[in-house]
Amino acid sequence: MLKRIVFTLVFFVSACVTVNIYFPAAAVERAAEQIVKETWGGPNEPAKPAAPAPQSRNLFAPSYLVKLSFVSKALAQDADINVTNPAIRALKDSIRKRSDALKPYLDKGNVGIGQDGLLALRSADGLNLKERADINQLLEAENKDREALYGEIAKANSISSDNIPRIKSIFAKSWIEQARPGWWIQSGGNWQKK
Repeated sequence: MLKRIVFTLVFFVSACVTVNIYFPAAAVERAAEQIVKETWGGPNEPAKPAAPAPQSRNLFAPSYLVKLSFVSKALAQDADINVTNPAIRALKDSIRKRSDALKPYLDKGNVGIGQDGLLALRSADGLNLKERADINQLLEAENKDREALYGEIAKANSISSDNIPRIKSIFAKSWIEQARPGWWIQSGGNWQKK
């Protein structure tokens, strides 16, 4: 009897640890894809809901046992994350408003998307001094807002600040994937046209 109590106690403690170290990667990926579309004017196609997985009625099926544990709370968090608080909305709005000023420079190849998802001056060819200054201000503001966005997403979803680089990496992938054909992206330290 004592062994059962100890086993049960160890199970619940380990389940709690699982909840605390959980990172909602799939939910962050979905949020990144949506935010990039919203801010950079991607296709406005509604997302197709995923078909629900068939449910087992067996009481000893792993999926049912997971529902009974604290682990299910962590898995439930994967369904969605909060990207609608006032700070996040303000940052998304700022990025969206700035995108029209940046896109001509992306189209001409002066600005590229770095492998870290931040924008960088790739080439100053054909730019006068005023345009260079304008680009530098735009890039500084854009990259500052992107970094702040990742921090706010972590904060709004109680994700450890240690995971902000993971959020940034997920967003970088989405920025690059949704870049227009002809825009320059960085891969392995080298610039190439998409």
